[in-house]
Order: sequence, then C-alpha cells, then structure tokens
Amino acid sequence: MQNDNYKYQEQLAAIAQDFYLSRLTISELSTKYSLSRYLIKKSLDEAISSGLVTVSINSPLSRNFALEMQFQKKFGLKNIYIIKDSSNPEEDQKKIIEYAAEQLQLLIKKSKVVGLAWGGTVYNVIDHFKNQIQADLIFTQFMGENMKYHSQAGSMRMVEKAANKFSTGFTTLAAPLYIINKRLKNELRQEPAFKQTFIYASRMDLIFTGLGTLASIDSIACWKQNKKAIFPGVDQEKIAGILYGRPYDIQGNFLVSNETDTVFGADIDTILAVPHRLAIVSKFKAKAALGALRGHLITDLVIDEAIANRILLEASIS
Repeated sequence: MQNDNYKYQEQLAAIAQDFYLSRLTISELSTKYSLSRYLIKKSLDEAISSGLVTVSINSPLSRNFALEMQFQKKFGLKNIYIIKDSSNPEEDQKKIIEYAAEQLQLLIKKSKVVGLAWGGTVYNVIDHFKNQIQADLIFTQFMGENMKYHSQAGSMRMVEKAANKFSTGFTTLAAPLYIINKRLKNELRQEPAFKQTFIYASRMDLIFTGLGTLASIDSIACWKQNKKAIFPGVDQEKIAGILYGRPYDIQGNFLVSNETDTVFGADIDTILAVPHRLAIVSKFKAKAALGALRGHLITDLVIDEAIANRILLEASIS
C-alpha cells in the first residue's frame, strides 16, 4: 500500500513537472499518461493542495510610479505600467514582455472571453504565459485575418496558442480583415461559420493588442495596393496609428465611420465597450500611442520609460 502511494506521488510530481516546467498542455499530458483530461486536471489540483507543488511570483522589475501618476492625470488612463529603463535596450524590451504577460494573466484569470489581435509582440507575450487551467475561458478573434498565413504571429494561430496555454477553447474568424464589398461583408456576418465568433466577440471582457501604424498596412502587399479602397475618404497623412484594424488621428479620433468601415469583425462601439483593452507599445510608435491615449482607445498600457518620455514629448508639440 505504501509502495502504491509512493508511485502515485511520483506520478503527480511527473505530471506537475511536465505541466509547469516543460509546459505541456492538458491534451498532451492526457496522451502521455493515458489519463482523461479530468484526471490530469485533478492531479494538478492535488499536487498544489498537497504541497507537492508551490507557486510563487517573483517580480524584480522596477516601475516608475511618479511617471505613471503623471500619465493617469494627463490621459485619464485606467491602468498604466511604466517599467524603469536599464542600460540594455534589448533587456528593457524583454522586461516589458515579461511584465505584460504577468499583468495579462492576472486579468485573464478574471475573464470569460478574451479577444486577441496579432503581431510579434502579442505572440511573444503569449509565449511567456505560465500554463494554467481555466476551462470556462474562451479566446476569440474579433477581427478577420491579417493575411500572414505562413507566420506564427498570424491571427488564427494566435488564439490557438493562447488557448493551449490555458487548456481551453478558442474561436476564429476565417475571413479577410478588410472586405470592401459592403453587401458581401454584411452577408458574411450571417454565415453559420462566423456567427459563434461574433457572439463571443460581443461578450469580450478583455482585449489584448499591440499598436499598428500605416507601415503595418504597407507590410502586406494586398493591403498596400488597395489602401484607398480599404480606408475610403481617409487622408492618409492624418493617420497616427492603426488599432483594431482602424486608422485614427493624433487626437484619437477614428478616421472611418460605421458607414465607411471595411473591417470584418466587431464594430467600434462593441470594442470600446470592453472593460479592459490592454496594449503594449514599442519605442517607435509614440504618435500611435499618444493618439490612442487621447482618444481613450485603450484602458491598460505597458511601456518603458523611454517610450513614456517620447509620448510626453510628442504631446507637447502636437
């Protein structure tokens, strides 16, 4: 009997090690140990409750609280996290990714439906998530595809990657980000294949995104060649950034209306009603960040001191 208990504890330890350290998913563990998903989850819960596994969070990152208060006062931002700079810019970027992953995971824990954008930054943050079980959670696309089908940072791969980290489900929107034909766009929304995704998108309580610029549109040949049709009537010189697929100016005003919007996905009003809209911004997108802040297009922001100071400088001259 004692020997059986020892073997059981040994198996719990092995499952926990594979989940927390090797980052195997519940499905992978189920296959590896020939156990149902229920028994794998039960084993992981027992590993924690018995003390076999302990969870601790170490955050060596320093934040500039004075600068954060300045941003909150100036922009009325809900949550701002400004990481202090170090002497190594590459290390600073790594710290932002790690901190964003921590904060986002805390928000996800309180969420039911999480909408994801795309891009290298979003991909890297997801890569830093710790594996955990949250079966009542759904990750969803809320906009169509960015056309980067051969990239790991593509739209559909992003929601699947995030869902695997939490051993939960996801929904996709397998259509282009921009659809110029208004009738086609409206009819596609009624297709059964897309209805479930639009339902989840209407229930999002958290969105995670990066900020784009016109350069991000130009990086995709199809969009670059059709910018005037994608953004009808928009003066491209006024575009400070691209967020949720839509262009906006330096004051945070979207440059497309519901009538001229060609994005296939959740509408602007639905998106701006989401309680938490967290963004990470790189040093080269100060104008995009300033416009998003002025327009209250995001509620949560993770940046470092360098980009924070660039944003304030940009605000003083525009």
